[in-house]
Formats: sequence, structure tokens, C-alpha cells
Amino acid sequence: MQSHFSALAYAPELSATALEEASAVLARHGAVDGEWRPVSAEGFQAAELTVVAPADADAASVVPEQWLVSAREALAEAGLSIDVAVVPYALRQAERKFLIMDVDSTLIQQEVIELIAAHAGKEAEVAAVTEAAMRGELDFAASLHQRVAQLAGLPETVFDEVRQAVRLSVGAQRLVDAFHSAGHRVAVVSGGFNQILGPLAEELGLDFWLANDLEVQDGLLTGRVAGDVVDRATKASRLREWAQASGVPLEAAIAVGDGANDLDMLATAGLGVAFNAKPAVQAAADAAINVPNLDAVAVLAGVPLA
Repeated sequence: MQSHFSALAYAPELSATALEEASAVLARHGAVDGEWRPVSAEGFQAAELTVVAPADADAASVVPEQWLVSAREALAEAGLSIDVAVVPYALRQAERKFLIMDVDSTLIQQEVIELIAAHAGKEAEVAAVTEAAMRGELDFAASLHQRVAQLAGLPETVFDEVRQAVRLSVGAQRLVDAFHSAGHRVAVVSGGFNQILGPLAEELGLDFWLANDLEVQDGLLTGRVAGDVVDRATKASRLREWAQASGVPLEAAIAVGDGANDLDMLATAGLGVAFNAKPAVQAAADAAINVPNLDAVAVLAGVPLA
């Protein structure tokens, strides 16, 4: 049984030579149908090519997973000057889709805990621990407690100041609006903090969101997290829970993140997207976006931008 996929190429600039090289790689792994077609995008260029997996590829499966993996690996190893993702056609054509994103360095440009830590004069110390945790070198929960302890004694008014400093990633509002306009659901789940995420989620009109709570007593941060930490397992479980509540199968779910804390979520979704991510995350994801523009997620998912 043959299965159709969409090969999506995207970069700040797409050259004809790079597209030809991508076609040659894909042709060695299956039949290629037609020519690259331009895809509407802002701030970068994108093109789509229909790919038909060989009829004998993993014949026992409706979706030839081994063929898909080998095609992705071949594209990654080709050293192309563009990013190319191979996305199941069924996902791009799904009537209902579910998008879930990480927040820090994905939905927004900054790491919130570092913004808060700057008010305590601890930004460098916290940033070093954050980097190690995002690379997967430290247990996330332990690293979060270690970082949050540096915030003890700060007045809770710091939340208002930090909210003013937060900047959405390029294309974030367009991406959310595009999914909603097409009748899909959008969620975010974060190892950051509800005190910052809550107002932002309401402003964006998100359907679901979750983050940690910083404990406050007598108007001061205690340096502790209230309740359970939102870790990588929590992110994956909320994806499953919210997708089911939205009536969307996991095969039609798209997860986007940049750090090791997102790996379970990326693996659970039908399409896991690494957004300007650490190398280990890019290697594990189904697709890697290396332009600072979330419009590329809509391109991969087949959701038209307004």
C-alpha cells in the first residue's frame, strides 16, 4: 500500500539548486510527484513537494514508518542549506488538528526565569543552570528548584515588570489565529510560571495552558514552587488529555518545543517540531525549524496563514 507525504522545504532563501538536491535525496527513497510548489509564508521562503512512499515500504503498516524515518535521516545527512521535513499527508489534511507548544524560547523569545532572576542579580547563575537543563544534562525538576531558590525574597510586583518585558516570538499570534480560524485547538504547556503565562494565554485566546506556580507569602517569593513541577512527563500527559478533550487523535497533533523537557511531548504528537532547538532535540524531532519564525509551524501543519 502506497502512502503520500508532503516534503516541506523552508529557509530564509530557497535556491533552485538546494531544492534539486532535496529532490534527488527523496527520489532515492521513493517516487517524487511533480515539482516544488511555493507555499505562502512571511519572513522566509517555503515550498512543497508530494512524495509517494514505495509500495513495499513497511508493508505491514498503513503508514510506512521505517521508510519515513530513513527519508528524514537521509535529508538530515545530506547537509542541505535548507530545512526539509517529510510530513504524513493525512496529518496535513486532517479535519481537526491540535497544536501544543512550549513557552520559553518557543512561544516567547525569552526564558522567563532569567527575566525574574535579573531582578535578583542572579541572571548569570540561573542562565547557566537553564542551559544545562535544556541540553538534558540535569534533571529538570531538580534544576527548576535550584533556580527558583535564587528568587527568594523578591517582591511579587516583579511579575508585573516581567510581563511587560516578555516578547512573543515572530509569528506567534499569526500561528494561533490561523489554527483557530481553521477550527483547530491550541495549547501551551510550560516549565515556567502561571503568574506570567496566565495573562498571556488569555490575551492570545489559547484553549488550554499549564505552567508552574511560584509560591508567594506576605507579598514575597519564597524561593519554592507550589505543587508538582511541570516536567517532560507532564507535558506529554497533558498533550494526550487535551487532544482527547478536543476530539483530535494524536496522529493529528503537532507539538513544538526547544529543549530536553519537551522530548516526550514531541515523541507523543503525530508531528514533533524542534524550534531553534538544542542539537539533541533536533535529532529526536520529526522536523526542525531553524528560522526564528513560528509561521513555519503552520506551513508544516498545512494550516493557511491569514
